[in-house]
Amino acid sequence: MLNRIINGSRLSILIAVLCSFVISITLLLYGAAQTFVTVELALKIGHSSSEAKTIILSFIEIIDLFLLATVFHITALGLYSLFIDERLKVPPWLEIHNLDDLKGKLVSVVIVILSVLFLGRAVKWEGGIDILPFGVSIALVSAALTYFLNIHHKKPKMESDYSGEYDIHPGDHKKPRAKGNGSGEYEARAFKPID
Repeated sequence: MLNRIINGSRLSILIAVLCSFVISITLLLYGAAQTFVTVELALKIGHSSSEAKTIILSFIEIIDLFLLATVFHITALGLYSLFIDERLKVPPWLEIHNLDDLKGKLVSVVIVILSVLFLGRAVKWEGGIDILPFGVSIALVSAALTYFLNIHHKKPKMESDYSGEYDIHPGDHKKPRAKGNGSGEYEARAFKPID
């Protein structure tokens, strides 16, 4: 009975999945509305450099909205495939098989969002060194997240144990191959004549 309750409790993750989808769709719709408003504004205003900077900044903020929507969408897909139904049909690059896959995909998007934030600040920048601490902070966070991604996505090296006795090289005779004995030491196998 308790086992059935605990097993069924994974369906409570549907709350997080549905909320993440709602947030994602809301951000996408808001970003689309902001796109039309910004395009309309761009067609109405003049062509001075300060107005161009304002328009560019608005478009960068819209891209930021779309990236945030992507984060929530990936979260929803990942939680659904991890806890509800792993047979969810998604492109191979979006397949999530464990929490590390989900974290990796989210961290990748967060790095892009941080870059877009810095780009937005750079567009508003009017000289001086006030942008330096912000840039260094984003660089450090991005470097830490990249390091995190690399650590978690490295596959451990497995010691290979050859089952065959010979390596066959083109144009060569059969050569004995070393075979592992499980202790990390290898012994050479003797030559056997062909029957």
